[in-house]
Amino acid sequence: MTRTIVESKTKTAIIGFDEPFCVIGERINPTGRKILAAELEQGDFSRVEADAIAQTAAGANILDVNSGAVFSNKMAEDPRYADNNFVEPPLMKELIERVQAVVDTPLCIDSSVPGALENGLAAAEGRPLLNSVTGEEERLELVLPLVKKYNVPVVAISNDDTGISEDPDVRFAVAKKIVERAADFGIPAHDIVVDPLVMPIGAMATAGLQVFTLVRRLRDELGVNTTCGASNISFGLPNRHGVNNAFLPMAMEAGMTSAIMNPIALPVGPKKIAEKKAEIAAAGIILPEDIDDELFVTLFGMGSTKAKAGSEMEAIRAANFLTDNDPSGADWIKFNRAPVKAGEGRARTGRRRRG
Repeated sequence: MTRTIVESKTKTAIIGFDEPFCVIGERINPTGRKILAAELEQGDFSRVEADAIAQTAAGANILDVNSGAVFSNKMAEDPRYADNNFVEPPLMKELIERVQAVVDTPLCIDSSVPGALENGLAAAEGRPLLNSVTGEEERLELVLPLVKKYNVPVVAISNDDTGISEDPDVRFAVAKKIVERAADFGIPAHDIVVDPLVMPIGAMATAGLQVFTLVRRLRDELGVNTTCGASNISFGLPNRHGVNNAFLPMAMEAGMTSAIMNPIALPVGPKKIAEKKAEIAAAGIILPEDIDDELFVTLFGMGSTKAKAGSEMEAIRAANFLTDNDPSGADWIKFNRAPVKAGEGRARTGRRRRG
């Protein structure tokens, strides 16, 4: 059975056909996160460290580390900052070192800049996953030698010089090309994790069926593990969690073995709490003045004031249980066990005290 081994200094994550679904946490990525990008520009890595800790606590098996930041203020002062080849290599090294200092979760090094990939590989302890290579000739010639040099697995994205095809047969052909070219470098198929590219179901009604069919072909014909950007399927739709929660177990059943996703249900902030309290007050409902924020958001179904594992993680763990990748449901039970409150202890079991 195909197994892709990803390691930190002390932990191993296995992506495999007969393994529990592997969750690759996506939060350490400044793309589209203006606050995070601004903090990184100032040399503030506190949010990165907090995201690493929270995703690990929520159950992420691997953490994706993306260095694609745009430093607008520095760019105005120094034109070199307009070049990702200048910005990303030192930033990636710092990100990897900061994350490794607070968690021992295996890492996925994510960049389109070869220098950033190599800096990340040099800084990473263990055997990280490299994200990514495409079917473009220039990209193959740049990335595959790095994969071979550092003996690491790589994410292969099913697009090439012609772009992303809506035809699943074309995307399969690109994946096959990458696997064959990797073999030329001595890179085995079990070290290739193919991303068949999930299209938004809101834009293409057959997107779900397409990816399920593609995943089966990739598993049966090429013998490779697979991954995807899990939230792509629900892009532009309301109640995205509902769509994601249905998609992930179905993709798992089709043979998908991992996903790059957010494992966290983000906490409810003070602004939303204040807005909800104002709405309740306007309706004439009187609340205790000293009501605890966590109790308040729980009572009104708003979530939690703390970062917790998201509903997608619940769907994945349930699917692991149902497909016998969680023997006896031990992981499911642990995931759903209520946390011990301060001052309380677990009921004692097992040995009796000897008299």
